[in-house]
Formats: sequence, C-alpha cells, structure tokens
Amino acid sequence: MSKADENTIVMLKAQILKKLRRHGYWGGKHTAFDELQKGIPKHLRGLAKDAAEKLIDDGLLIEKGSTHERHVSLDPKRKVDIDRIIDDVLGS
Repeated sequence: MSKADENTIVMLKAQILKKLRRHGYWGGKHTAFDELQKGIPKHLRGLAKDAAEKLIDDGLLIEKGSTHERHVSLDPKRKVDIDRIIDDVLGS
C-alpha cells in the first residue's frame, strides 16, 4: 500500500468515526456496515471499506452479531480514543 493510500485511510477512518459519533451510533445503536461508505466519493469506497475493517481490528468499532447483515457501532469504552482521533485528524 502506498503512503498516499495510508494517509487516505487515516482520513477515512476519522471521517467514519465522526459520522457515527454525529449520528449517535454508540453501543446498542448500530448501523449496517455497508452504510459506512455512504457520502464517500466513489473512487475511495474500496479504501473506505479497508478503513472500516481496520477500525474493527483496532477495537474502535464493535460488530453486532444478531442481525442478518453485518452491523457496527462505536465502542463506548473507547470514547476518549475516538474523540482524540477525530480531533487530531479532522480538527473538529
């Protein structure tokens, strides 16, 4: 993966976290994994999926297991980390 792709993934991770935070998707309130790519330019959607997978691997997103589709939400235990990432990368 190129350095540009890595930088883009960092930005996309922060954008995904901010979107979920803005909509209040913490803990029990969840959204479909495929919805995370909405609002992302089409040429970046593959990287956005990779970014979302990394957020799960990092423990910032938790998966909801009892739905037919794959659903995710923000981990409330990681709120401080999530807020810091958003602020550091996006400045808001």
